[in-house]
Order: sequence, then C-alpha cells, then structure tokens
Amino acid sequence: MLSLGSGGGRSTKPSFVSYVTPEDMKIKEKEEGLKRSKHPDLLPGEVVFCSANHVLKYTLEDASQRGVYGTLLCTNFKIAFISDETSSQETAPPFKNKLLRQNDIPLTCVDHIYGVNDEKKKLIIGCQVKSKYPSKLIIQCKDLRVFHFSLIYAKEEEAKKIFQGIVHHSLEPKSLKCVFAFSYCETASPSKASRKRSRTLMFETKEDWSVELDRTKGKCKVSSANEDYVISETLPQFFVVPFAVSDDDILRFHGKGIPFWCWSHHSGCALFKMACLPAIQEDGISQKYMHRMLDAVTQDQLYPVKVEDLSSCLPALQDLQLSYNKFKQLFLIDSTTEFWVSDMKWFSSLENSGWLEIIRQCLMKAVEIVDCLESAHTSVLIVEESCSDLCCVLSSLVQIMLDPYYRTRSGFQSLVQKEWVAGGHSFLDRCNHLYQKEKEVPAPVFLLFLECVWQLFQQHAPAFQFSETYLTVLSDSIHIPLFSTFLFNSQHHRDTAMKPGHPEAQRSPLNFPSVWDWSLQFDSKAQSLFTNPLYVEKPIQDKTLRKTAHQKHQRQLSLPNTLSKPSPRKGFFKEETDNLKKIFLGKRVGKWLNPTDSSKELYESWQRKPLDYQGLLLPYLDGPAIRVWIQRYLRWVPEAQIFGGGSIATVNRVLELAGEIQNLQKEVERRSCRMDSSIAWTPVYSGPPLCSRLSSFPFTAMHASSFRPAIPSSIRQSLGSVSSLADKEDDDSQVSGVL
Repeated sequence: MLSLGSGGGRSTKPSFVSYVTPEDMKIKEKEEGLKRSKHPDLLPGEVVFCSANHVLKYTLEDASQRGVYGTLLCTNFKIAFISDETSSQETAPPFKNKLLRQNDIPLTCVDHIYGVNDEKKKLIIGCQVKSKYPSKLIIQCKDLRVFHFSLIYAKEEEAKKIFQGIVHHSLEPKSLKCVFAFSYCETASPSKASRKRSRTLMFETKEDWSVELDRTKGKCKVSSANEDYVISETLPQFFVVPFAVSDDDILRFHGKGIPFWCWSHHSGCALFKMACLPAIQEDGISQKYMHRMLDAVTQDQLYPVKVEDLSSCLPALQDLQLSYNKFKQLFLIDSTTEFWVSDMKWFSSLENSGWLEIIRQCLMKAVEIVDCLESAHTSVLIVEESCSDLCCVLSSLVQIMLDPYYRTRSGFQSLVQKEWVAGGHSFLDRCNHLYQKEKEVPAPVFLLFLECVWQLFQQHAPAFQFSETYLTVLSDSIHIPLFSTFLFNSQHHRDTAMKPGHPEAQRSPLNFPSVWDWSLQFDSKAQSLFTNPLYVEKPIQDKTLRKTAHQKHQRQLSLPNTLSKPSPRKGFFKEETDNLKKIFLGKRVGKWLNPTDSSKELYESWQRKPLDYQGLLLPYLDGPAIRVWIQRYLRWVPEAQIFGGGSIATVNRVLELAGEIQNLQKEVERRSCRMDSSIAWTPVYSGPPLCSRLSSFPFTAMHASSFRPAIPSSIRQSLGSVSSLADKEDDDSQVSGVL
C-alpha cells in the first residue's frame, strides 16, 4: 500500500491505494453517488476519484494567459476537464468519440507530467509526490496533445487531491486488475458489434486459420498441438506449420525454433517466421533440430529457403524507443514561443532523431523479402529472438505489399489479428500500460508498423480501401484502456484474465471488446471517414474471359512471368547453414546493415509497368519520399493549421477540395467508359499538393475567431534581417521533401 501524504511525519491527507479492484470501485461508486449525479456522462464502471473546481485550462498563446474555467476530474478511466462555459457547435470537432470528449485524457495516454512554480518547469515522477502542489500543471499525452491547467484559483484541499490523484493513477505502477476495461466489462452490456466485426477474422479458432490457408492456397497444416495452451503460453492455441513438423517438434523447445506459416505466394513459396532456440550447451542437438525444421519448410514448398535475421539489420527495441522519444519532442509544443524556437532547428532535429531512417530501414528490408518471394520464388524465414516484435512488422508489411486483400479494411484488421494478436506481440509491456519499468522494454513497435503503412498510403493512396484518418484513429486507440486488442501480451494472457479463479480474473467471465468494434467509439457518420474515396477496387472480370484465361491464383501480378528467375534446386546453401548456427542460438550478429542493391532489378521492372493498385505495391525509399505523418503529429499544433489565416487559407482549402472532386470525377468517368479523349481537361489547381493545410481535420474544428500566429518580438530580433534567414541551418527547400 502506498500513501501520498506529506513528506515527513504522519499524513492527515487521504491516501491512495495502489491496487484498486472493481469490487473496491463498486463501494467507491456508492459512496460517491452525488458525484455521479453531477457528471452523468460517466461510462459504465467509471468512478470519480477526485475533482477540483475553478481550474483554468490555458491556451497555448504566450502573450495573453487566456483560458477557460471548469472542473478537473480524475476517474479510474481518464482525466477530464469540464468547462463551465456552454460549448457551441462551431467549436465541436467534425466527429466525436463516444468514449472520450475533446478535453479527456485516458490514464494510459498520459506520457509525462510537469509542475510549474515561479516559472520553473519540473518533471513530476510517480512515488515522489509530496504534500505540495504546483501552481500550474502541464500534461503531455502519448497522442501528442499538451494540456495546461492552472490550480491557483482552486481550493487548496481540492488542488492537492487532484494533483496527487492524477500523478498516482497515471504515473505509478498498477496491477492489470486496475485497468478500466475490467470495470467497464463487468458493468456494461455486451456490444452487438462484437458479433459482427465487419468480416474480420480473429484467428481464435481452427476454422479461421483454415479459411486463410485456403484463400492463399498454402501447402501447410493447421496445428492444434497447443490447444488449451498445454505447450506454450505465448503461442496461440492454433497456428499453421509445415506438414513435416510434428507435435513432438513443437513440444521439444516449447514452440521455439518452429517455422510458423504467415502467407503463401501464388508461385508456391511462402513466408515463415521463427523464434530463436534457447541457448543450450549441446550444439549438435540444436544443429540437427535446425536442419530438420528447414528441411520441413523446403520439403513442403519445393523451394529453397532464405533466412533473414532481423537482429543483424534492424535496430534493437531500446534504440527504437530512444529514437521515438527524440522524434516526438518535435511535436510536444508547450507554447508559441517554443514552437518558433524549435522551428529554427526543426529539420536538423528531425534528422538527428533517426525515426524516419528506421521507417526507411523497415521498408527496405520488407522490399528485400518481397523480392525473394516475387522474383526469385524463394521461401523466406524471418528470425527474431521472440518472434513477436519486428517479426510482426516485417511479415505484415510484406503481405500488404504483395496481397491487395490486406489493403482493404477487413483484410487489414484480419492481418493485425493474425500477425500481432495471435502472433503474441506483448502489447501490454510494449505500450507500458501498467507503468512497470522493471518489466519488458517499452517500445512503439506497433506504431512503427502503422508509420510504415502510412508511408505506403501517402505514396499509393488509391491502393488502400481505408483512409489516413482510420490509421490515425487506430494509433490513438492503442492508449484507450478498454480494448482487448492492446491490453494483453498473448491470447493466453487474455483468456486467463477472463476466467474465474485466476489472480487477475473476476468472479464471472468477462467479454472484452475488440478495437474493431468501431461502433463503441464512433457513429456511422464518423466511421464514413475511415473509407478512402480514391480507392480503386479490383475490376470484375468477364465470365467469358475467365473461362479461357489460364487458371492462376486469385491475386493479380504486377511483374510478368518472364522476369521471374529460375528457381534453384531444392535445399539450402552452406553459407546459410553457417549463419544459422549464430541465429538459432540467440546470438546477435550485428546491429545495422546498409541498404543493398539486391532489389534494384525488382524496382526497375515494377516501374516500367503501369501501376496496378490491385497488384504488387512497392514504396519509394529516397530521402524526400519518406515523410512525416502530418495528420497524426501536427493536428494539435495551432501554428501548423493556419487557423483563421484569412482568404489565403480559405482559397487553399477550396482548391484542395476542388482537386479531390476532379480526381473523383475522372475516376467515375474512367469506370463508366464515358471519358472522351478529345476533350481537354483543365485542372483548377495545378500546384504542389496542399496536404499540409488544415491537417487537423477531422480531429479539431476551425475556430470562428481569427488567430494570427506571429513570431514573438524577442525571437524576431534575434533572427536578424529577413535576408539572413537564408543562411540558417535549416533550408525551407527541404519542406517539400519531408512534409
């Protein structure tokens, strides 16, 4: 039990219990019936821990300390600010989240908290809070929002309680039972959408795996050796392995060293992934086991196997977290002054973070794997220590590039279920929902995957059925402590938490909602923004042509058969075997590898053909092609939105919409075969894309009042004359290459 009283002596202030159970919350809910009646918008199972009135929520403008007065709450789900002013429809966002309002912060979304006293900003660390409280509270969120609250005008007792409560419930270690999903599921009625999930395969049954295996015509078998998790708690109950892999092989090392099937190419080769064998003394046993597993892959696929050790070519999880920490600081803006100061070295800071380079490295490695499958017709085995982090990133990207089904909304959701949820990605540890630093290394692995998918989207938007807004909302949903998709480290972890009798289970089995139950968060009108209007669907082939055509796999190809390389004889090369000795024993060979030219021929062949949005999709990897995800990272920065920017901002927005309408008209005419080639088409706007304009849509609304961002005089004087700006470190010419 942890008390957050005064620093010395016995505290007379209320103490906070670290491990709050749903049973305790029921008692708390009865005791605070008045608070619930004052705040009717609380979700089922949500309990108010503490609140403070007369709290001032600041804007980010430096010159005037303007803001809105209201009540600051801390519940078992979120930190909420309720304004005393009546909200107008003009300031409401284009679409609302049913679970969260505009000024709500889920507890698991809190990244850092700073206290300000006498203009001095200090980082607040959990378990070190004393009886004092700061005059100003700055909360930085994992979705890159920044909130400023002044506690000066609140009552002293309320200010202490709300400060200590926010820090305790958002920054201190907690048990899984404290996560809001348990309270919610025990109280709320099951959602009807959980039975639909828009045709998303959950990969929780043997039938789901069989459907996917049949769809890709894979030559493997569905194994139920781990049913009821009798072999391994990290593996799913059902998975796909080569026919030659027996149940004894799976049992021998508890699933380690087993080639798990991911996807099959139309040519017959396939993509597999594998966890490293545990370090053992008898090297001869591991080599024999290794050879037998590789023989099982080559025997079923009749193709050689290429082994990709991710530890030798991609950064470690610690490097990934360090890079993202540097990167996100560019967008956590506390004030307009800080924005203009950081703007002077923005591009150099962006490069020094290395985040975009990591994205490029992942895409490059995925292209190399695609080259093996598409051109060389070689099966690929991706190897990682746990087979649940970067393995998930690479296997998912390869399938998105090769299979247009995964570029649809239902296909993409099924892919996440197959490669990430069933694949055993440790969402709970990687997202650090419980704030337990002594456990696994937190790292934004799933966010890295979404970043890579966005790069493909912004380069080839018509190839994706879902929109950029869909990806942004999905990245936000990671930090909502309600969905089973992101709350557990494995399917076994989730199932045991639902069963009675487990230390982290409830009295009756719970039904956790999936993140794919979008109706829990958005209505049908808001969900319409998840669909990409420029998506080019697969054309319907004529029945007469289908009969005469050569029978091939259902997916179209982007490369002609003449470009395919002759397949070597069955087996694997000696140099591969030598490398495997290091790989399967869990040893890291190296850290970074420079990009190779092995995929150059694939790129050249792909670029010579007309782009088929329902075929092979490759990313452009040059420096300017890898960009910042504007909608996600700049939507909360007012200066980047040009709010109230006058006629220029209005005209730019109108021109951008006009260009989108014309693109839609062209697509309609093309599909209906009514386009007359003799009629010249004159675009309304022929300049560069205006995607950086008003990038906050649809997450924030345009303000009715005019907001004219101006460089503060102190900074303007330090910049010197306008002509000297050209000599600064960051050149404006780089904007088009990064944004």
